[in-house]
Amino acid sequence: MYAVNPADELQRMFRGMVEQTFIAEVGICAPELTDYVAGMLLDFLHVDQIFRIRDVDGAVIRDISRLQAEAHLGHAVPPAIRERLINRYIGDFALFWTGLYPETLRARLHFGVDRLREYVLQGQRGYEIASGLSGHDDQPPPTLLHELSTHFETCVWGLHLVRADWDRLCRGPREN
Repeated sequence: MYAVNPADELQRMFRGMVEQTFIAEVGICAPELTDYVAGMLLDFLHVDQIFRIRDVDGAVIRDISRLQAEAHLGHAVPPAIRERLINRYIGDFALFWTGLYPETLRARLHFGVDRLREYVLQGQRGYEIASGLSGHDDQPPPTLLHELSTHFETCVWGLHLVRADWDRLCRGPREN
């Protein structure tokens, strides 16, 4: 008998749901992309990971518009690597919120600014900048980050569908 690792089980579940949804319902057959999205879901499983970027004073940055200017990764991180990491995180952060919890962004309409649209644009931009700052040996590779930028809205739709599947699983079988 062997011990079941809950993280491995969650990773398999996320990969299966994302792959099934993206291939069957969205029409994206790109294993590297679906693995990346599933990995991001696993990475963002805990709220501390979603809001892991802090400013120079150690305060959590919760707003996407502040990330680029205020994110502090430490003095040992070279500027080019910092830019790549922050922009990739912006892409991930935006994809997570727009894909899984868009209602939280719609509820935050401020001064006529459509927060949902802002997050989509920032996410696309973040992945595109990160791809331009990535070398061929970097992980994820620049081609994948470019693909995430190009297909950002399609990935958002795919994550909407994944969330709908989660909701159905949580409700369980219907009672007669």
